Amino acid sequence: MLPAMKYCPRCGAEVVRSIPDNDNRERWVCRRCDTIHYQNPLVVVGCVAEQDGKVLLCKRAIEPRYGYWTVPAGFMELGESLAEGAARETLEEACAQIEIGHLFASVDVVHAGQVHLFFTGKVRGGFGVGSESLESKLFAEDEIPWDELAFKSGRYALEMYFRDRGENHGVHIHELRRARL
Repeated sequence: MLPAMKYCPRCGAEVVRSIPDNDNRERWVCRRCDTIHYQNPLVVVGCVAEQDGKVLLCKRAIEPRYGYWTVPAGFMELGESLAEGAARETLEEACAQIEIGHLFASVDVVHAGQVHLFFTGKVRGGFGVGSESLESKLFAEDEIPWDELAFKSGRYALEMYFRDRGENHGVHIHELRRARL
């Protein structure tokens, strides 16, 4: 399911859905400049950052899921690595400098056209409240507001983090096809 596209960003002409030569699926194709517009999943990166045996969560100040708790995460930017993106998102949302650990969870959010990747991390110093957060707080496993978590991918990351107790047991892979993230 491709998001709708009307005009070619390269030349401004209308685009049509068709299967290009030597391809196996429909793409948006410009009839004027012959550009094939590939639409690929967006990458979301996040970090389950720990301090004193507790993990850092943020209460969202933006939609979707305003007022719900989340692992600091967001869309990766061009020019940064996965780990750099996870560290940047944690800084933006929780004002926390972190030491990135290992990649430990991958969630394919097929219905949203996204891939969510989560790292472990250590909070180095304090933390605060970024512009996209209402509140930031450290939680022990038994204190996490499980029913108030914003996204299923973040819940999965927390569950795998506590299952592994922060140790490197490889990457846990999960797929979400419908419902909220």
